[in-house]
Amino acid sequence: MLLDLEYLNKIESFMDSGDLAFEFENGDEDKRLLILEFLEKFMDVAEKADALATKLIFRDGYMELLSGNTDQK
Repeated sequence: MLLDLEYLNKIESFMDSGDLAFEFENGDEDKRLLILEFLEKFMDVAEKADALATKLIFRDGYMELLSGNTDQK
């Protein structure tokens, strides 16, 4: 199973600590491009995660909510 919360926490800490920004600011061109590619991919995955979470959470009532049908059953 690919649900490694510890790894996500490490990435979050790397960002929050300022270490990622430091690596970018002090890296050569290849390192900077790698960091930008990583962040772009991370954002793409985050968008997919957001869409999937919305779909999973609101699976049954999501379309009713969007259509404005709020009648209680």
